[in-house]
Amino acid sequence: MNEITPALPADTTLGPVRLRVADLDGVAGFYRRVIGLHDLAPGDGTVRLGALGGTPLVELVGDPAAPPRPRGTTGLFHLAILLPSRADLAQAVHRVTGAGWGFDGAADHLVSEALYLTDPEGNGIEIYRDRPRHEWAYRDGELEMGTLAIDLDGVLGALPAGTADEGVPKGTVMGHVHLQVRDVAEAEAFYSGVLGFDVMVRGYPGALFVAAGGYHHHLGLNTWASRGGPAPPPGSRGLEWYRIDLPARADLDAVALRLADTGHVPALDEDGIRVTDPSGNAVVIATAP
Repeated sequence: MNEITPALPADTTLGPVRLRVADLDGVAGFYRRVIGLHDLAPGDGTVRLGALGGTPLVELVGDPAAPPRPRGTTGLFHLAILLPSRADLAQAVHRVTGAGWGFDGAADHLVSEALYLTDPEGNGIEIYRDRPRHEWAYRDGELEMGTLAIDLDGVLGALPAGTADEGVPKGTVMGHVHLQVRDVAEAEAFYSGVLGFDVMVRGYPGALFVAAGGYHHHLGLNTWASRGGPAPPPGSRGLEWYRIDLPARADLDAVALRLADTGHVPALDEDGIRVTDPSGNAVVIATAP
């Protein structure tokens, strides 16, 4: 009997990323001022930030006693905020530099153009825009991604002169989440073999990129600084959880059944179910709001 490979619905998306931070006011101010996020859904002591009229993208929980995440542990590599257009990416360049913050890097990934920076407590952030899917290329059945020099002049030239900065625009979403894991094969077995993401790119040493619906990646999984490493101690700064949003309750039930059948018993969460991957990264799986 042939084993059927599970698959997630094509319209699977990502919800918010929740971070534990020691300086709630300072980090929240950074995401407002430097990243351009707006306050949404206040209450219960959690700061929820996103695009106006949208759902939260970043959630911050304050814990002044939280210690830094130790080096070599698993956790968040970066959260990736997807902007609707190249002009919006140009505005992000002006916003970040105008706030006196610096970038860690920038790259043309063939499928996207990306900027990289780090928040005040060391959480990685990518801000990017996608190229249209018809411009993506494939070789031997695998999506081509790369890390090339970005055409920064071209990006900046996409923004009309005098455009007012009103923060991230409507349509900004959490495009992907990149995790540090202890073992790539183990992560693939969980995220592809159990949850049902498709493997999109294997070409980066020590990393794997998986997605639903043919997207270039909803999740990046790497061991570049965490190979064989443990999860951080409970209560450390950094990733509390990130969320995967499925289109229907039946899809959530199917994932919950696969998790239970493979020994990954999920816990109930107010938004759906919560499970920890083999590297100790917590993920909430819910139906899309």
